[in-house]
Amino acid sequence: MSASDVLARYGTWALLRFVLALLVFVALHLVRLPVLLLVTVLNAAMSRVDGAVTSAVSRDPRPFGGSGRVAGEGVR
Repeated sequence: MSASDVLARYGTWALLRFVLALLVFVALHLVRLPVLLLVTVLNAAMSRVDGAVTSAVSRDPRPFGGSGRVAGEGVR
């Protein structure tokens, strides 16, 4: 069914409603693209920060091997 058939059978308002619905659909998908890009960039940044923090926290806190004792522990 062509646009002119729809116009003849259902009228101008039906064709306008369809075109408006199609335009809203396209507009929503165009708005979605920058949001998706932002989410992807934030995900990559958070993943790098998480890796850096995990690496820093799990590293041996004694830079030169130390004795392994906590200050004040084991001294009587």
